[in-house]
Amino acid sequence: MGSRAGVRWATAALGVTGLLCAVLGAVMIVLVPSLIEQQVLKNVRIDPSSLSFNMWKEIPIPFYLSVYFFHVVNPEEILKGEKPQVQERGPYVYREFRHKSNITFYDNDTVSFLEYRRFQFQPAKSHGLESDYIVMPNILVLTAAMMMEDKPLSQKLLLTLMFSTLGERAFMNRTVEEIMWGYDDPLLSIINNYLPNMFPFNGKFGLFSELNNSHSGLFTVFTGVKDFSRIHLVNRWNGLSKVSFWHSDQCNMINGTSGEMWAPFMTPKSSLEFYSPDACRSMKLVYKEAGVFEGIPTYRFVAPPTLFANGSVYPPNEGFCPCLESGIQNVSTCRFGAPLFLSHPHFYNADPVLAEAVIGLHPSDQEHSLFLDIHPVTGIPMNCSVKLQLSLYIKAIKGIGQTGSIKPVVLPLLWFGQSGTMEGQTLRTFYTQLVLLPAVLHYAQYVLLALGCALLLLIPVVCQIRSQGPEDSTSQSSLVAQPDQLPSPCTPLLMDSGSRQPASHKA
Repeated sequence: MGSRAGVRWATAALGVTGLLCAVLGAVMIVLVPSLIEQQVLKNVRIDPSSLSFNMWKEIPIPFYLSVYFFHVVNPEEILKGEKPQVQERGPYVYREFRHKSNITFYDNDTVSFLEYRRFQFQPAKSHGLESDYIVMPNILVLTAAMMMEDKPLSQKLLLTLMFSTLGERAFMNRTVEEIMWGYDDPLLSIINNYLPNMFPFNGKFGLFSELNNSHSGLFTVFTGVKDFSRIHLVNRWNGLSKVSFWHSDQCNMINGTSGEMWAPFMTPKSSLEFYSPDACRSMKLVYKEAGVFEGIPTYRFVAPPTLFANGSVYPPNEGFCPCLESGIQNVSTCRFGAPLFLSHPHFYNADPVLAEAVIGLHPSDQEHSLFLDIHPVTGIPMNCSVKLQLSLYIKAIKGIGQTGSIKPVVLPLLWFGQSGTMEGQTLRTFYTQLVLLPAVLHYAQYVLLALGCALLLLIPVVCQIRSQGPEDSTSQSSLVAQPDQLPSPCTPLLMDSGSRQPASHKA
């Protein structure tokens, strides 16, 4: 009897355990996705209590700025009307440090901040030194010449005389450091004295001088604490809800985020939109493919072919015109009137005539396309490489001798890539809390459900095995009930003691 009672208790325990596992697994299947979603929403919003706040405030990802210059090989021949020939020099790599300050929260679910940037040259990662000399177009001279194109001849001759007196030429030979961070130019001093609003430079002139130890404007973005649907979206930039650089409301709109984080729970139908102060416009990247970065699932977003297309190829871009060939964007309206153009490096994804007009350009999808790898569940970038090229439109201006017989051409000045990759302790923490733990919970719920069902299905099997135990010998049949008369340990005893009849004895 003791063994039968033990079997009953073991069977009961098996049933209870199986039922609990099955119920717990089913409950987890229902609740875990919503719990994970709540945790993600809690930790990606801009709030001091969120997991990602410190990452948003002081970006731990090491960013690098890699600059490639187009050294002009034949400046004298260009002045005679020949095709320009360039040679790519670099990269000259700078570590980029970013941090936010003046962080202010508002009652309308927004926060404003200034993000400061500082650059530090990295000789070990560079192919050259900042003391290297580069021959490139003299932007100040050629810009001033273009601005005088429709002026009276007398004014042009006066400008030519001033250039000659100051020793200014159409091409210059400057060091990398001077081109990047600024150099003294007597022409700039004169322009600032007589035309104080023409250039925003009060001191040295450099292509990146405005970026070092400075910020990219006052951003005001939605925190997502009260209204998650607008998380990270830009509300205003420098107090503006739209800019005034372009010729259509659509092109002037400030759309998307500030370019650091996006809304979570992305799908292949999602897009990445952000406002770039450096490009003076909003940009949109599109989904390309799914991938994996250091064990973390990612979505790769790339620039569509229409990003810098002109208005004739892509009508919504008509507001960025006046345009030249497709694939380059005129940014003169936000760059002190200089005939500067933005594009992909080596005129990748642009009209082929642009690259054919300059010897030494070789557009390549692998080398010159830009991408961002985003963790789709959180909207946080894992790996990014943004590559852009700055070019100058040059041509001969009648009456200004320094421009010679230059044939109209969009001449590349440099291209740069901004790259950043999550690594180290930040990557490990991110992987553990936002990838590994949700994955464990995801699989645990199905394991528990399967285990519970298996245990429940095992009960009748055990009962069947116990009910079909070995038969007793015939010599004990009068003392022990036959197996088919024994109650199963898996069922209750249906006969109580009062129903049993005592055995009869002969007198």
